[in-house]
Amino acid sequence: MNGQGLAAPERIRRRPEFERIYNAGSKIHGRFMTLFVMPNGTTTPRFGVAATRKLGSAVERNRAKRRARELFRRRKNIGGLDIVVVPRREMLDAPFATLEADYTALLDRRREPARDGSRRSGRRAGPGAASSV
Repeated sequence: MNGQGLAAPERIRRRPEFERIYNAGSKIHGRFMTLFVMPNGTTTPRFGVAATRKLGSAVERNRAKRRARELFRRRKNIGGLDIVVVPRREMLDAPFATLEADYTALLDRRREPARDGSRRSGRRAGPGAASSV
């Protein structure tokens, strides 16, 4: 196991870091997980997993976290990004190759410009926001 885990500089651990990424990063929904992605200003990618009790028992949450960390470990050549994975229950039963394809597609979707040019981060305007009709 030596050398295969995530080093301390590659981890996101503290709540304020997670909240900063949730608030300022891009949110990308996938079939098995939701990614929050944000540039971190360095050349090293950092990774965090937010597996809540809604996902299942401790055994299931830990399995989802292990699978998410392995996805990140296999695709570290993404540059200076902070990535937070929020797994869905479907992640637990999916074949790993399918998870890899979904994760890769989500990262690629991050690079695409917004379809209509108005919503880069995927966030919707509030109910009182002005619209151009």
